[in-house]
Amino acid sequence: MTRRHAAKAPAEVSSLAQEALETLLKAMAVQVTLQSRPVPEPAPEGQFTAAFEIVGEDSGLLIGRRGDTLASLQFLVNFMLSRKLKSKVVVNIDVEGYRERRVQAIKSLTLRMADKVNASGRPITLEPMPARERRIVHITLADNPHVTTQSVGDGEGRKVVIMPRKPAGPPVRSAAAP
Repeated sequence: MTRRHAAKAPAEVSSLAQEALETLLKAMAVQVTLQSRPVPEPAPEGQFTAAFEIVGEDSGLLIGRRGDTLASLQFLVNFMLSRKLKSKVVVNIDVEGYRERRVQAIKSLTLRMADKVNASGRPITLEPMPARERRIVHITLADNPHVTTQSVGDGEGRKVVIMPRKPAGPPVRSAAAP
């Protein structure tokens, strides 16, 4: 963090984030209310954080297909503040608890598909998803003794393949004579 911006208090950063978000929401002409949320964990040194929840009758418009609009809105706010403060800024934005519901849905799908892979012995490829969602799949199955995961593809078409773990197999014998 530069000395010039070291004096920025979290409350000041939160205020700037709220101002930027309100400006974008006003330009979008949506009927919503912005609520500040507590930040769940302290940010690493040099990173400012703020968190907001958006509620209201037009809130569904802000989520978009699979959260794409919400992700773009969050990216814009983070970009605007990072440029203004010349330091990385992490602003988390959610719309009526969408992100937590999405995490739970991905975990549930992941576990169901892992059971299918384990029962059939055949890999299953999930639909393309953003990196943050692929990460949820990988973490959910990281300790599963029966299946493993691998990301395949490029760009927006990147997917996760859930596949059976290969058995350890018989021990390898040495070719040396006794």
